[in-house]
Amino acid sequence: MLYEVITGAVRPYGEPSSPWQRELLRRLSLKRIAFSMGKSQIFQDQDRMAALGVVLWGGAVQHARCYSHGSQESDEEFDARWVTYFNKPDIDAWELRKGVNTLVGYDLVPEPKIIDAALRACRRLNDFASAVRILEVVKDKAGPHKEIYPYVIQELRPTLSELGISTPEELGLDKA
Repeated sequence: MLYEVITGAVRPYGEPSSPWQRELLRRLSLKRIAFSMGKSQIFQDQDRMAALGVVLWGGAVQHARCYSHGSQESDEEFDARWVTYFNKPDIDAWELRKGVNTLVGYDLVPEPKIIDAALRACRRLNDFASAVRILEVVKDKAGPHKEIYPYVIQELRPTLSELGISTPEELGLDKA
């Protein structure tokens, strides 16, 4: 049906019955007209097309101002926000995984205190596998900087002993 609308071919099913279908057809027809125009004419008629509610897929330039809003979060505030997130007493497994996934998306290696809070959340949920995966992710995030991961493990050693969590190296997962 989309091909028929764009090309102007006869529609075998008759006219659209619902208002949203008629609106869709109207907009598609206007876009077909807009794309058949030359590029300079599109820029000349940009305001007229915008008034009709047509969004052009690449012809018209939309202006946007990119101002920064608010202040930047300091490192201490960032750490405190994530420690608070993982220290929630009612955190569930999904929230834990979502938090770790979001944290991994940042271009940084999390501080040991954030990892400590995440490991304690794993213990509250009795999720040993997630705890080991968090340690694997930290090692992966450290990348070529070989001094970061041993430092993190050194800082987390008391927590790992207290919670009974083995490192991936102790489990032999680094040899796989």
